[in-house]
Amino acid sequence: MQQLLLLGDEAIAQGAIDAGLSGIYAYPGTPSTEIMEYVQHNEVALSRKIHSKWSANEKTAMESAIGMSYAGKRAIVCMKHVGLNVAADGFVNAAVTGANGGLIVVAADDPSMHSSQNEQDSRFYGKFAMIPIFEPANQQEAYEMTYNGFKFSEKYGFPILLRLTTRLAHSRAGVGQRTLQNENTLALPQDKRQFVLLPSIARKRFKTLLETQAKFEEESENSPYNEYFDAKDKSLGIIACGIAYNYLMENFPNGCPYPVLKIGQHPLPRKKIERLANECKEILVLEDGFPFVEEQLKGFFEKFKIKGRLDGTLSRDGELNPNKVAVALGFVQVLGKPIPEVVQGRPPMFCAGCGHIDVYNALKETLKEYGDGHVFSDIGCYTLGALPPFEVVNSCVDMGASITMAKGAADAGLHPAVAVIGDSTFIHSGITGLLDTVIEKTSITVIISDNSTTGMTGGQDSHAVGRLVDICKGLGVEPEHIRTIVPLKKNHEEMVRIMKEEFEYKGVSVIIPQRECIQTAGRKAREKSKKD
Repeated sequence: MQQLLLLGDEAIAQGAIDAGLSGIYAYPGTPSTEIMEYVQHNEVALSRKIHSKWSANEKTAMESAIGMSYAGKRAIVCMKHVGLNVAADGFVNAAVTGANGGLIVVAADDPSMHSSQNEQDSRFYGKFAMIPIFEPANQQEAYEMTYNGFKFSEKYGFPILLRLTTRLAHSRAGVGQRTLQNENTLALPQDKRQFVLLPSIARKRFKTLLETQAKFEEESENSPYNEYFDAKDKSLGIIACGIAYNYLMENFPNGCPYPVLKIGQHPLPRKKIERLANECKEILVLEDGFPFVEEQLKGFFEKFKIKGRLDGTLSRDGELNPNKVAVALGFVQVLGKPIPEVVQGRPPMFCAGCGHIDVYNALKETLKEYGDGHVFSDIGCYTLGALPPFEVVNSCVDMGASITMAKGAADAGLHPAVAVIGDSTFIHSGITGLLDTVIEKTSITVIISDNSTTGMTGGQDSHAVGRLVDICKGLGVEPEHIRTIVPLKKNHEEMVRIMKEEFEYKGVSVIIPQRECIQTAGRKAREKSKKD
């Protein structure tokens, strides 16, 4: 096997390509972004013309992947954990429709919220949908689970969920590459009504899903990813899920003295767990995320002592690491040397020359006569408007919520009610909220700070480029209240004037400051210079 040095994200992408992938669908979101980007730049993927365009949001990505599976080809859809909330409708129903071509859903969770709003654990979605969940412990397993996952999906006719966390997604290791497979040929489902979820059909499909659970459980019992390592000291049994197995073994370089059950495939291998419970006095559960396995074990063994996140042995919040595992094992905590001040964490800040800076300078001045508490923001670089020196942003809940929260506040009587959203986030999930405000003629001002990219995740293409004004017109915003301007210091007074005028308008107004992201502009300039 050829050895490659890959991120966990890249290992998933390479495994999908080598397995005969025909399409990848995604919306950028840390820590999953690099999966799509790897496919977009891979020579084999380019030569095969594997579909690898960004979707408007995770819901459209999920549904497009289902469509490719319907056509008999292998598809993968990738998102961060909160993106699975957006895709949940299609995701859960895909477990009922089933799959034709192999279908893998990748959810990259972010324990410790390095770049997220919550620590949500996507394994609960997989259990809720009643589909198999795969959880790699390392980059090689990430590759293998993807490479073999399509065949598994096609064997049983259902999608699978592949769940990883930030540390695995963004760390590198050697990966052995397997034989490149041909893509599937176009082949529609034998049952032409399989994907028609009318109640009469859905009830039959749901029974099929229920009947397949026993086979999923049997697969887990025999899975190479669920491995039992015996040991002499039976005072403790350890269950280590995914990357938590690595954290455990870092504390035992010469081998763990306790029996260990390494879990990488769900549903849980109950027979292996029963063996551990029968042989050991108590069980410690190590899992990066919520107490997903621990809660299930308490249902299996009501009187058995189970330790983990629920009983305080491990903290309920934050990602695991070798230190936390050491403390759970009763070892002395090793914190390492103090971090030098020069490298200590500092609050994030806008890039020098960012157009959002000029937008917020104008907004802050305009709001002086109204006071605090009027600005609802969204997910993007511009959320930094909540921090010094601006401190004008009063909300950031989920993608698109700036417009709808501003609407709700305006309905309650707040004036002005201002929404600040980026161009990519507006396309993702702001459009429908703006439509609500237009229909009801709500008195709000929407500022779409347009930097012509999906800036926070690295500068991916935005569907909004060159389309924002037409989209707003199409939604019914009055053309005279769609204002565009270039956010520069020299235009500061004009921006303030426009904001004051639109704040006082008793209806829906949209202000679009338009200037390309300083990072993508610089990148393009460097690329042009190299070509020249």
